[in-house]
Amino acid sequence: MKTALVFGSSGLVGSHLLNGLIHNSNYSKIKIFVRSLSETNDSKIEIIKTDFNNLDKHVEDIKGDECFFCIGTTKKNSPNKFEYRKIELDIPKKIAQIAKSNLVKSFFFVSSGYANPKSSGDYLKFKGLVEEEIKNLNFDKIGIMRPSFLLGKRKVERVGEKFGIIIFKVLTPILIGPLRKMRPIGSEKVAKAMIKLANENIDQNVFESNEIVDLVR
Repeated sequence: MKTALVFGSSGLVGSHLLNGLIHNSNYSKIKIFVRSLSETNDSKIEIIKTDFNNLDKHVEDIKGDECFFCIGTTKKNSPNKFEYRKIELDIPKKIAQIAKSNLVKSFFFVSSGYANPKSSGDYLKFKGLVEEEIKNLNFDKIGIMRPSFLLGKRKVERVGEKFGIIIFKVLTPILIGPLRKMRPIGSEKVAKAMIKLANENIDQNVFESNEIVDLVR
């Protein structure tokens, strides 16, 4: 029986991931790291109120078998460039480093399609830099999910995202061949793929959107 560490358990992918882990018999404990405490009725879950500004305080907490990182933000939600960098780059890198030092065997990360450490845009650049760090830490197993536009019910609906969903759905039939990775993907599929990858011997580390879909067919 395994212990899972989950960061971002209330988000679009993370909420599906948490539900999947709860119902998976391979896990006896699920540690969720949150900014504020909440109630849970599930005996598997251990809630850890986390100071993300001082993760060194949580070195003893970040111990288990597998770490799932699903935290993300937008520049609209985090307009301060230093806060944005911290959430998208510094925090995931630090958590991966602590996890490795604590002999966590596997690390799974929700990145983005077209992530690239040399990108001119901060979002894709930061995602790419985190990917590099995770690869360099040499976990026994890693899973880097590169979803395109994520579909699912968001806590806060934004006009731009609603418009984007409509456009992507219209374009989906013509996104074929190498363009398949641009197709929108259900957030629950990303979560399901992460759990499957954690529990099966699959010889692949990085998954584009279309590959995530193929993985969970």
